[in-house]
Amino acid sequence: MHKKLFIPGPIDVAQDVLEQMTKPMIGHRSKEASSLQRRISEKLQKVFYTKEQILLSTSSGSGLMEGAIRSCTRKRAAVFSVGAFGDRWYKMAVSNNVAADKFAVEPGEAITPEMVDEALATGKYDLITITHNETSTGVMNPVYEISEVMKKYPEVVWCLDAVSSMGGTKIEVDKLGVDICITSTQKCLSLPPGVAIASMSQKAVEAAKQVEFRGVYLDLLALYEYIQKKDHQYPSTPALSIMYAMDYQLDKILAEGLENRFQRHLEMAQYVRAWAKEKFEIFPNEKYASNTLTTIKNTKGINVAALNKELGNRGYAISNGYGDLKEKTFRIAHMGDYNLDDVKGLLENIDYILGE
Repeated sequence: MHKKLFIPGPIDVAQDVLEQMTKPMIGHRSKEASSLQRRISEKLQKVFYTKEQILLSTSSGSGLMEGAIRSCTRKRAAVFSVGAFGDRWYKMAVSNNVAADKFAVEPGEAITPEMVDEALATGKYDLITITHNETSTGVMNPVYEISEVMKKYPEVVWCLDAVSSMGGTKIEVDKLGVDICITSTQKCLSLPPGVAIASMSQKAVEAAKQVEFRGVYLDLLALYEYIQKKDHQYPSTPALSIMYAMDYQLDKILAEGLENRFQRHLEMAQYVRAWAKEKFEIFPNEKYASNTLTTIKNTKGINVAALNKELGNRGYAISNGYGDLKEKTFRIAHMGDYNLDDVKGLLENIDYILGE
């Protein structure tokens, strides 16, 4: 039985989008490939609200996260973490011999502008990383407030992980002043996994030129320069099948209208939050609750794994808590092409299973 995936990704992909992946292969050095990748980049610039160059990588979002912190940290990175995926960015820095410090908060809390200001005021850091939307805790960091602080530090490169939020909530990259904004295909963009996406500012490009050891496959400067020289081609073979689907799905996203898409995500989030507050508790500080995923505190001590097994029999899937939060929380994603009726169907089934 096909399950509707209310998990933090991969999520459901529409049949007409999947069918695009059956198109015949083309040479990845052909004019057709350049045209395909250029079209995708131009559409993604609209989704990102940016005029900066878009980079495409045949990897998960983690690939470009690692590439960003390795390619653009000249002196020292400040990694702001609100959960597992911020911690991952710190691990990437350490594993790549990039000098970095981690600034963490209690699970469920957000990074504040004051925290960023205090760290950058030391003058120790020339790059920061922030997870926009943390799927382990359901926190969406206040990036518009943080952007006001970043204006005080124009020399600092700002890397933003928007893997689980881009396309589901408004992230105006250029207005915010984000230098490298990263997402991937399998979440709010409603595509299969396999391609990571980033915007890259001129400031980030110049920073990368000062870093000697940037690696090879995930060298963001090499990707950027190759695109400029080779007309939207890439050093390595791209995932052409997914790109066919991207080209098609981005047309559907833009036809829906970005503001309409964001509003649909917000309506789903508000409905799930209201249900969670009535039946359980929301895990994060509600002020910073995500618009694309809700993490719910398991106040009733239900067996989350058993609940999910029964949901599977009914054609649904949610996620258990992540890491130390397993069984203490559970997570319901509400992203991509789902609508309010889909969410209501899921919650009605949970209520039935729980005898409510």
